[in-house]
Amino acid sequence: MARIKPQALLLQSKKKKAPSGVSVPTIIVYILIVAVMVFSLFSTYKYWARRSIVQTQDGISNRKFIERKKSDIPNYALISTSKGQITVELYKDGSPDIVNEFIDFSQKGHFKGMQFTRVIKNFVIQGSKIENPEATEDWTSRGKHYSQLDTSLKHEAFMLGTSKAKHEGGGFDLFITTAPIPDLNDKINVFGRVIKGEDAVQEIEEVDTDDHYRPKTPVQINEVTLKHKT
Repeated sequence: MARIKPQALLLQSKKKKAPSGVSVPTIIVYILIVAVMVFSLFSTYKYWARRSIVQTQDGISNRKFIERKKSDIPNYALISTSKGQITVELYKDGSPDIVNEFIDFSQKGHFKGMQFTRVIKNFVIQGSKIENPEATEDWTSRGKHYSQLDTSLKHEAFMLGTSKAKHEGGGFDLFITTAPIPDLNDKINVFGRVIKGEDAVQEIEEVDTDDHYRPKTPVQINEVTLKHKT
């Protein structure tokens, strides 16, 4: 048997122990994986940064829109009646929901031709399109009672309000006080006050009425005009 020379054995040992090198395709794959990860991280960061900016801009726009909408709400209502014009300041900050409802009904022409169905001297005048005998009886008894009270009461005259009672058919009635009423808020949602045209209110108050406080001669609201300035 032929003997292998020591130099040949040494060369064979080195060939076996030498580590295998990483191929070029493997390196390219690794580079592509790293590139995809970096691109994905950058895209995610860019998306959330852009979304944050958009949300901030939307928040600013919404605030401006709300402020603009609030400024668009009229401050005054001009109530034209068959006895003259009544100018009312609307409490859009104190009673925003009622004011919005009143504005909506006004724009739909709800008050045009509305009759003053009850006139109780030294108490209230009421405009309504719905007959409610029970409420009328309650207001009538209150009117008789308050006419005997002292004048140092809690609420002023010439306040504009609407009944708290829900009407069938979604009606909206109007009350204008002609004297201070101590527990006004028990029955009426006050949403404004007369600032001009008190004489027209007093003329309506002076009309002749029947035993149920209904005017013998029709008195009506011709129309309601909304204004930002008087």
